[in-house]
Amino acid sequence: EWIEKNHLDPTIRRADCPLAEDQAFDARGAFGSRDDADRVYNTPRAWDMLRYLNPTSYLWDGPAADYTPESEDLPWSLTPERKVSIEDIKYVLSAHYQGTPYDPYGKHGDASQRGKFRPIGVNRNNVLVLTQLRPYAPRETMALEWVAFGSNVFNALVPFYANVETTPAYLANTGSAVTTESFYWANRLIGALADAHVSQCAAHIERYQNQVAYESRAMLARFDREAPAEGEIHPYLAQCNESISEMLRKATNQTLSKVLFEASNGMKNAFSRSDA
Repeated sequence: EWIEKNHLDPTIRRADCPLAEDQAFDARGAFGSRDDADRVYNTPRAWDMLRYLNPTSYLWDGPAADYTPESEDLPWSLTPERKVSIEDIKYVLSAHYQGTPYDPYGKHGDASQRGKFRPIGVNRNNVLVLTQLRPYAPRETMALEWVAFGSNVFNALVPFYANVETTPAYLANTGSAVTTESFYWANRLIGALADAHVSQCAAHIERYQNQVAYESRAMLARFDREAPAEGEIHPYLAQCNESISEMLRKATNQTLSKVLFEASNGMKNAFSRSDA
């Protein structure tokens, strides 16, 4: 009624069409935009997400593609081809057109196409927080908050119990001073260094992200099993979070060390006597 009252339905319904009353409402036409910025900023990101979550629903790549990054008629809403995991969400929010000519880190194909469109994972990603309510867990431990800082392409997503009264210092002490004692600043450093040396650092970043993912999930499984059946739950979960934070700190510092080493080797003023 509100749409009709405000004349927002752009759908043309011909009276002589027997199915006129069944024509679908055009939500994009009513509430979306179709301007010049969309072609490089919004539409390509939607295309990249759709091709990942629904890879076989349509043909997304090549000259015969059903849809391209510049298509203004992308499907408005799709059911994913499989259940979406935490890792899927992290991948989508880190996406930079991997496997396409538009990947800014690509090394093959037409160089003029790289960086043509705005990726989902960009340099100014700052904070990613995902709240998960696990229906299979007891009420006291069902809520998790997954956190990542810095550019999503290079950071790691890690879970913490939400039913707590304190936050580990590694995550809570972020100030304006750059320090490796802060998860935020450590990830900003990793991203800035790795971005300029992607080929050398890609394996380090992948191992870091995988390590944090499987170690944190293993820790959660153990903490869930050992959670007290009665009594005060907050101190227990706070200590679990401290353990996850310590694992995270070690993994992050190790990765920063490796990325810094690769970046140092790639400095422009590198020279050895054999170069002369």
